[in-house]
Amino acid sequence: MAVYDLEEQEKLDDLKAWWNRWGNLVSGVVVAVALGVFAVQGWRWWQGSQAEQASVLFAAVNTAAKSNDVEKAKEAAGQLAAKFGGTGYAPRAALLVAKLMFDAGDTAGATAQLQSVLDRASEDELKQIARIRLAEIQFETKQYDNALRTLDARRDEPFAGVYEDLRGDILAAAGRTSEARTAYQTALTKLDSKGQYYSFVQAKLDAIGGPLAADGGKSAPTMGAAGAPPANAPLSRPATVPDTSGSTSTGAPPK
Repeated sequence: MAVYDLEEQEKLDDLKAWWNRWGNLVSGVVVAVALGVFAVQGWRWWQGSQAEQASVLFAAVNTAAKSNDVEKAKEAAGQLAAKFGGTGYAPRAALLVAKLMFDAGDTAGATAQLQSVLDRASEDELKQIARIRLAEIQFETKQYDNALRTLDARRDEPFAGVYEDLRGDILAAAGRTSEARTAYQTALTKLDSKGQYYSFVQAKLDAIGGPLAADGGKSAPTMGAAGAPPANAPLSRPATVPDTSGSTSTGAPPK
């Protein structure tokens, strides 16, 4: 029995020695892991709380937009940007307010809202939508060079047809017909040939002379200019740009 007690004592002595050497490190690791778990849980709670509060303000913007109340929409969007600018709701609210302001004739205000999306949004899709709308405003206000520069930014393939269609509109309005025809032709290669938007772009191309021939000459137009929509189509173009500014099929903004 004495031998057994001695062995136990040796084990206890070894354990004490090990703890004296490594105990502080082990305790530190355990505390760090515990703090990390609490920090992650706290961060998730905080993000959820922020998203919930932001969603309330976004709903206010959406309601004001539906009733065409520009001032209420601007106020709610301003609070949303100031308090919860890092959420996905803020840029979507800015897109809604930009549309309201443009329709109300406030192009400067609409431009500022769109620029805020370009400066702060973390989602590339929202930035690409904002660029299209900004270029449309610049086009409407005859800032053709600025509009073309806006469209020169990188864009994803689903947006290519819309970008090139708008580029064609701008070039046609600026009197650069040959370049406009090229832009429309490029747009057609990016669009669904069975869709209405394709037909809309094709009509505009036909109205300014039809597609350019391979040798740079003119191909005969298939539709007379009198039967086609104007080259400088307004903002109501049937562009199939994904609209993620409100409650759409794309779902709610990410939290």
